[in-house]
Amino acid sequence: MIYYYDLLNIFELNGLPSEDNPYLFNGDFVDRGSFSVEVILTLFAFKCMSPSVRSKLSEIFVELFAEVFCCLPLAHVINEKVFVVHGGLFSVDGVKLSDIRAIDRFCEPPEEGLMCEVLWSDPQPQPGRGPSKRGVGLSFGGDVTKKFLQENNLDLVVRSHEVKDEGFEIEHDGKLITVFSAPNYCDQMGNKGAFIRFEAPDMKPNIVTFAAVPHPDVKPMAYANNFLRLFS
Repeated sequence: MIYYYDLLNIFELNGLPSEDNPYLFNGDFVDRGSFSVEVILTLFAFKCMSPSVRSKLSEIFVELFAEVFCCLPLAHVINEKVFVVHGGLFSVDGVKLSDIRAIDRFCEPPEEGLMCEVLWSDPQPQPGRGPSKRGVGLSFGGDVTKKFLQENNLDLVVRSHEVKDEGFEIEHDGKLITVFSAPNYCDQMGNKGAFIRFEAPDMKPNIVTFAAVPHPDVKPMAYANNFLRLFS
């Protein structure tokens, strides 16, 4: 999750994206802020650079965005050590990276299965697995994280998906980090934002936190009614 003016602030703090300064954005590019279009178009513009209206979106733009989102990766592995995923881990043991690569990504996410879980699951403090507070995906404990990392020869899980007061939270004996890059979520939570820098070769996570920056007085979800009307 990130807002446009906070995205610009991250670039001020950490430099613009480039071949020498790559970024990995971990989902929730849109949906909660009234500058979501600016966020996703900025990210798309940087991606392309390296290799009087009443509504922000026309129907064709909505369809194009939906099509592009169905092509975005489900997960990343950085330097064969860090597993980056938006939501979390799985309802069964033994899931390998090859299983994730084998998922047919080019579709809307289903309501169950590996794709659903990787997008919607959340960590829990107790071991084992439990029902999801969201009604989709699941909650998973530190033992699940440890086993997944061991079976795939990885060191760390990085995920997002949940607002955190300090912009991040380290759980599961240091094997899982939640990072959330939208400070003052929905203009009311008062939380910090954060991003993580990884320095090769040891890939030790350096967590940078930041506060919200001012933005024009447009409330979160201000354009939602116009957007939803396109689907009616």
